[in-house]
Amino acid sequence: MSFDYRELIDPVFFSRLESIELRARSIVEGSMHGLHRSPYLGMSVEFSSHREYAPGDDLRHLNWKLYARHDRLYIKEYDADTNLNLYLLVDASASMGCANAGRSKLHYAASLAAALAHLALSQRDAVGLTLFADSVLAHIPPKAKAHQLDEILATIANCVLQPATGTEKALHLAAGLARRRGLVVLISDLFGEPEAIARGLDHFRYLNHEVLLFHLMDPTERDLAIDGNIRFRDMESGETLTTQTEGIREAYQAAVNQWREAIEVECRKRAIDRVELVTSDPPDRAILDYLIKRAKAF
Repeated sequence: MSFDYRELIDPVFFSRLESIELRARSIVEGSMHGLHRSPYLGMSVEFSSHREYAPGDDLRHLNWKLYARHDRLYIKEYDADTNLNLYLLVDASASMGCANAGRSKLHYAASLAAALAHLALSQRDAVGLTLFADSVLAHIPPKAKAHQLDEILATIANCVLQPATGTEKALHLAAGLARRRGLVVLISDLFGEPEAIARGLDHFRYLNHEVLLFHLMDPTERDLAIDGNIRFRDMESGETLTTQTEGIREAYQAAVNQWREAIEVECRKRAIDRVELVTSDPPDRAILDYLIKRAKAF
């Protein structure tokens, strides 16, 4: 599956994002000093203030000149400036090719990734990409260089979807590539057992990343809102099943709702924001709504 990645770059929408700053809830590390002011105090080029010495403080930060003048010990404090490392994890399993609503889940995921990457890069943050199915298919380390957005979007647009039986292994491998703490954004349909997916997410949380999950579904997958004698094809295995949708819709919806709730519960346990989206929703509206909600929370 491939498409022209340039169609994902919407200058009008991107301009609406400019006033919203994407931040991680927790302290993040960066290779450059920049726009993100850490709430933690540590060594930096920017002096902040003094406070009185307390037992256990690092003696290297004592201000001996103040001690000479006032005969009291004071510690120098510094504001630590950090940049956000944004890790975009995009599911490239075969099921992401589903396009009953006219737009495939992969294309929708690419639109979300484009918006988030543009926003982060406009703040001089580092953005990287990992494509995965059963394993890691492609990886671009986080950087804040000029052409990083083009490289990320071209990689998604030209990827070849792969069959997958689960995401846990791939998430563990991706976590090993996210070496600096930051914000991990997983964009996936999450087909698989919720407990197995949760174990993969645990790896990121263990490494002190903040995790944001965009859970994508095709409206037909979620609601089975079609009638008649329909033949379904599993996009992962290729198996087919012909059935009368009216006869199975109620049980199907109950099973899907139970699965969705199980994923939501696992995310709540780990303080992971899960944003459920269907591909019939405009992606620009979906991402803008979430970022506004997120900005108000800080």
